[in-house]
Amino acid sequence: MLIAVMDMGAPPPVWLLAPFLLLIVSIALGPLLIPRIWERRYPLVSFTSALVVAGYYLLIRKNNTPLIATLEEYTSFISLIGSLYVVSGGIRIGVAGASTPIRNVGFLALGALLANLLGTTGAAMLLIHPWIRMNRYRITGHHIVFFIFIIANVGGCLTPIGDPPLFLGYLRGVPFLWTLQHLWGAWLFVVALILTVFYFFDRANFSRAPIDIQKKETEHESFQIEGSKNLIPLGVILVAVMSRAWGVPWFVSDGMMIVSALASHRLTSPSIHQSNEFTFGPLKEVAWLFLGIFTTLVPVIHVLNASSHNAGQLSPLQYYWMTGTLSSFLDNAPTYLTFLTLALNLHEPALHLFHPSEVAQFSIENPANLIAISLGAVFFGAATYIGNGPNLMIKSMAESSKIHMPSFFGYIFRFTLPILIPILGLAGWIFIR
Repeated sequence: MLIAVMDMGAPPPVWLLAPFLLLIVSIALGPLLIPRIWERRYPLVSFTSALVVAGYYLLIRKNNTPLIATLEEYTSFISLIGSLYVVSGGIRIGVAGASTPIRNVGFLALGALLANLLGTTGAAMLLIHPWIRMNRYRITGHHIVFFIFIIANVGGCLTPIGDPPLFLGYLRGVPFLWTLQHLWGAWLFVVALILTVFYFFDRANFSRAPIDIQKKETEHESFQIEGSKNLIPLGVILVAVMSRAWGVPWFVSDGMMIVSALASHRLTSPSIHQSNEFTFGPLKEVAWLFLGIFTTLVPVIHVLNASSHNAGQLSPLQYYWMTGTLSSFLDNAPTYLTFLTLALNLHEPALHLFHPSEVAQFSIENPANLIAISLGAVFFGAATYIGNGPNLMIKSMAESSKIHMPSFFGYIFRFTLPILIPILGLAGWIFIR
C-alpha cells in the first residue's frame, strides 16, 4: 500500500479509527445476527464507512494524497482479483475418481506449489471449483477452510508472485530469489503440518460417509481441462502483474488485466460457466467490502506510521507476531509494508529513502527481520476471512454452492486458534527465535 511509505503528517484523531472497527465488527456479526438485512445492506455499510474517512481527509485535513494512493491500490487489487476470478471461471478442470483423504492431501499440496506460480489468488480461483466438485458428496466447511489455509495463503511464500505482500516487497527492492532462499524451510514445515491435520479431519469425514458415496464422488468424470484457451488471458494477467516491477504504469497493467477478463468472459462457452456455477455475486461482495476496508485502513496505517517512530529495537520474533497479528485483520499487504518501513527506519544506519537499493541492502544485512515480517504477513493472512483478498471470495463462492461455512468468529475459534496459531507459533519458535 503506497500510504504505508508516505509521510502523512500528524496522526488523525482516535475517533477516525471507529469506521474501520465498526466495519470489521459488521462483517463479523452481520451475516450471523441479521443475515437477510446484511445481504441487502452491506454495500451501504461499506460505502458509508469509507465516506466518513474520505470526508475527513478531503474536508478537514484537505489532503487527498492518501486517498488517491488508496484508490490506486484498490483499483489494482480489484483488477487482479476480478480478472483472475473471471478467467478462472472459464476454465473447467475435470477430476476423476473418489476423493479419498490421501488424494485430497495431494490436491492441496499441488495447490501449494501452484500458488507460487500463479499467486495465491490465481491458484485459489482456478482450483476451488474442482475442489468443490471432487468432494461435493461429503463436503463440509473444513474442506474450504483448509483450502484457504494452504492454497490461498501459506502455500504462496516461495516466490514474489505467490502472495501480494511478497510482491510488494519485490517491487520495493527485495531480490526475486530471496524468498525461495530464506523461506522454503518454514514453508515446508507449515504446509506439512497443516496437511497432516487436514488428513485426520478428512479421514474422519470420509469414514462417516456411506460406502456408495465413498465410491461415487467423481468417478463419472475424467481428468481434462475445458476452456484451455483461457490459459492465454491468464498468462497475460501474470505478465501484467510482473510488468509493475519493470516500471510499467499501474493503469496500463490494470488495463491489461481488465481487457483479458472481458475477452475471456466473452469467448468462454456458457456451458463451462454453468458447470462452474459462475456468477458475479462473490466478486461484487468482495469489491464492496474491500472498498470500505481499503479506505478505512488509511487512518489506521497513518496512526501506525506515526507511532512507529517511537518504537525501540524489535526482535525478529516480535516482528513476526506483530506483523502476523495485524495481518489477520488489516489485510496482509499494507501490514507488510508498514513493518518493512518500520524495520528500515530502525536499521542502523537508518534507511529512510525506501530506495530499491536500500531495501536490497536491508534484505542482505537483516535477513532475520525480513524473514519474520514476510512469514508473519503471508502465514497469518489465513487467520480470518479478511486477512487476505482471496479468503472472503472463496467463502462467498462456497456459500453460493450451498456449502455451510463457519461464521467469522466460528472460523477463528474452530480453526484458527486451535489449529493454525499453534502451528504458526511452533514455526516461529523454530525458524525465527
